[in-house]
Amino acid sequence: MKNIYILLIALTLYYPVNSFACTTIILSGKATKDGRPLMWKNSDTENLNHSLIYSDTNGYPYLGIARNTSTNENTANIWVGTNSEGFSIMNTLSYNLTEQQIATNNGSLMRKALSVCKNVPDFKNFLDTLSRPLNVEANFGVIDAEGNAAYFETDINGYHMVDVNDAAVAPNGCLVYTNFSYTGSYDKGEGYIRYQSAWRQLYKQLPSKDFSPQWILNNLSRCYYHSLLDVDFTGKEAMNLFGSYIYDTDLIARKSTASATVIQGVKKGENPALTTLWTALGYPPCSVAMPAWVKAGRDNPSLLMRADGQYNSKICDMSLALKATLYDVERGHGQNYIHFSKVFNKDGTGYMQQLAPVENRIFAMTNLLIDKWRRAGQPDVAEIKTLGKSVCSLVESSWP
Repeated sequence: MKNIYILLIALTLYYPVNSFACTTIILSGKATKDGRPLMWKNSDTENLNHSLIYSDTNGYPYLGIARNTSTNENTANIWVGTNSEGFSIMNTLSYNLTEQQIATNNGSLMRKALSVCKNVPDFKNFLDTLSRPLNVEANFGVIDAEGNAAYFETDINGYHMVDVNDAAVAPNGCLVYTNFSYTGSYDKGEGYIRYQSAWRQLYKQLPSKDFSPQWILNNLSRCYYHSLLDVDFTGKEAMNLFGSYIYDTDLIARKSTASATVIQGVKKGENPALTTLWTALGYPPCSVAMPAWVKAGRDNPSLLMRADGQYNSKICDMSLALKATLYDVERGHGQNYIHFSKVFNKDGTGYMQQLAPVENRIFAMTNLLIDKWRRAGQPDVAEIKTLGKSVCSLVESSWP
């Protein structure tokens, strides 16, 4: 059995892997116990320096995850985000919609959409008004405060809308997208193994509908299950079999993973300001998620936000420092192997295991306030500021 696993892993060394590859999920309100939609993105990219930014200079104010390509928050490309109206957007690159090689402008498109779109119909109209060719090849995932949820498989000529509330295409009220599109060329694209791994995690939870941002981060962003091999590397048998190192290219959490974000929307009729963005910047197994709200602007947790004139957030730097110790084999293909026992081990001393109690406390503190704000009908900015200070203090004092 061990020889079979090693052979399958070794074979993957001969296939090129695109670093611009992400894993996403949308759960509509009918798929969750509390009726609030959830959208999740694990961002994979060559640019690992991510931060949370806030902009309110053009159109609707918004929060978004940006890379360190620009210090100007008002012009930075956004890769997942939400605005003051409860409209949220994310994307995955698609590699089976066109044969052409194009320089995509997905990040600038999403930044613009956050500033002008109130809901999913607005986004559809936004795409309709853009001049062709669109210069994109992506699956855009969107939700809003009115109960709409959809993916738009978009290429240079137009788009195909996939409604997550349509029982004919999403009978469970959820969809998974990696780096291919359903309407694209069959057997082309990338991310099929990650796609199956994500579905496997979802299927276990669908009957109870017990989904939450915390469940998604723990079971998807930090997932070490490999669907082709049918092995979970956090399991006792796998740890005994594989030892300290594993090849991580086809896992959801892998070397190119730069952040994980979950946006919890609101039920129809609730205040859009209650939309909560949770993000674990850096390598998710070596980071902790913290919450943010558009209404709080730049007064969200300081560890998430860019410092003036800086590209990066402090929590991202902290996470990347831990991550750097995990990829310690430099020869040949060794750079694709993760020193997994440093992340997760039988003794419970891995980075992910040390940080779990910290994140649990953050969720417990935050959920108490969210419940209070839902009863009140709006978040309290003063309490968000206090929460942010407490969260940052907890993280810095507990860091491995």
